[in-house]
Amino acid sequence: MTTITRVTAHDVRFPTSLDQDGSDAMNKDADYSAAYVVLHTDDPDIAGYGFTFTIGRGNDLCAEAARQRGAALVGRDVDELVADLGAVYRELSSDSQMRWLGPEKGVVHLAMAAVMNAVWDLAARRAGLPLWKLLSTMTPEQLVDATDMRYLSDALTRDEAIEILREKQDGRERRIEELAQRGGYPCYTTSAGWLGYTDDKMRTLLKEAVDAGYRHVKLKVGADRDEDIRRLQITREVVGWDVDVMIDANQVWDVPEAIEWVNALAEFKPLWIEEPTSPDDVLGHARVRKEVAPVKVATGEHGMNRVLFKQMFQAEAIDFCQLDSARLASVNEILSVYLMASKFGVPVCPHAGGVGLCELVQHLSIFDYVCVSGTLEDRVTEYVDHLHEHFVDPCIVESGHYRLPSQPGYSAQMFDASVAEYEYPDGSYWKGAR
Repeated sequence: MTTITRVTAHDVRFPTSLDQDGSDAMNKDADYSAAYVVLHTDDPDIAGYGFTFTIGRGNDLCAEAARQRGAALVGRDVDELVADLGAVYRELSSDSQMRWLGPEKGVVHLAMAAVMNAVWDLAARRAGLPLWKLLSTMTPEQLVDATDMRYLSDALTRDEAIEILREKQDGRERRIEELAQRGGYPCYTTSAGWLGYTDDKMRTLLKEAVDAGYRHVKLKVGADRDEDIRRLQITREVVGWDVDVMIDANQVWDVPEAIEWVNALAEFKPLWIEEPTSPDDVLGHARVRKEVAPVKVATGEHGMNRVLFKQMFQAEAIDFCQLDSARLASVNEILSVYLMASKFGVPVCPHAGGVGLCELVQHLSIFDYVCVSGTLEDRVTEYVDHLHEHFVDPCIVESGHYRLPSQPGYSAQMFDASVAEYEYPDGSYWKGAR
C-alpha cells in the first residue's frame, strides 16, 4: 500500500514585472506566481503535483489555504484515492468551515484547485498516462461520476451529461490520431501583445508569431483608446488581414464604456473582445455581446465557479468560454463547464496566460476535442511563451499547435531547483533581490 505522508505548499513567484511580461490595462506589475502543492508518499517514485496561479502578493495566502485543504489527504491510501476522484473532490469540498470562507470562490477555491490538480496529477501518474489520455479512457459514466453537478440541474442533468459523452465515445481513437497527424491542438499567442511592450518589440514578436505559423494573435487593450487604435494599426500592418486578431480588456471597463470602446476598434475586425467588464456581470456581458456584434465576446479566466458559467450560458452572454484550469476547482468542476458548453453550443477556448497554465490546458483542450466537442471549429487555446523552462514536462508548441503530451501526469511538476530559487521570500533569487 502506498500512502500519502505529507502535503507541502510553496509560494513560488517569478519577477515577470521587470520586463512587463503579463502587463495589461488592469494588471500593470504582474509577478507570475504559483501556489505549488506536492503530495508526497512513502514511495519515492510516486508523488502528485499541482498549483493555482496568481500574480504576486497574496500567493502566500493561497499556499497556506492549499496546505490546509490538503491536510485531510495525509495518511490516505493512494490507490483508494485515485479509484474515486469524485469522492475525493466531494470530501474536500464538503469541509463546511473552509467552505464558509468562499463558498466556491476566492482564495479557498483557488486552494481547492491546487490540491485537486495535484490529486489528478497523482492519478494520471499512477495510471502511467498523461492526464488527457487518462480522461479519454474513462467511460461516460465514470467521467460524470467525477463531475461536480451540484446546482446545475436546471441547465444540465446527469443523463444529459452522459449522453453528450456517449455521442462522441466511438470516435475517440480516431480523433486522437487526427490530432497527432495535424501536429496537435491549435493555439494562439498573447506573447506579442502585452500592454507594456514597446512598438519595436511588439512588431518583432508579431512577425515572429506569424512566421512561426500562428493564425491567431491577441493584444491587450483598454488603457488608452488612441493608443489601442495605433497599436491595432501596427498589428494589422504586420500580420495582415488573414490572421485573426483578438483584443483583451482584462475587466477594465464599465458596460457602456465597453460597448463604445469596442465599437471604436471594430474597424480592425477583432475576432473577440475578452473580459470587457466585471467577470461576475452576466447581464452586462449579455448586453455587450448584443451591442458590439459582429465582434464576439469571450470571458471566463476569472469565472469563479461552474454556477457563474451556467448563468453565462443561460443568458446567452458569451460567444467563447475561457475557463481557467487553476481558478475552477480542478478537473471535477472543469468537466461540468465543458459539458454545459457543449449543450449550449459555446466553444471552449481556455485561458492560459500564466505560469504553468499552458502545461495544464493542453490536456483539457485535447480531452475536449476527443471526448466532448469532437470539433476544432472556432476553437483555439491560448499560449504564452513564458517560464516553461521551470517545468519537468513543459508543453511543446510547434507551428501554432500544442503537441500531444506523452509523459504521465498533468505536466504540473516544477524542477526542485526552480522552487528553491524562486520560493518567496527565502528563495535564492528573492534573498538576492532584497
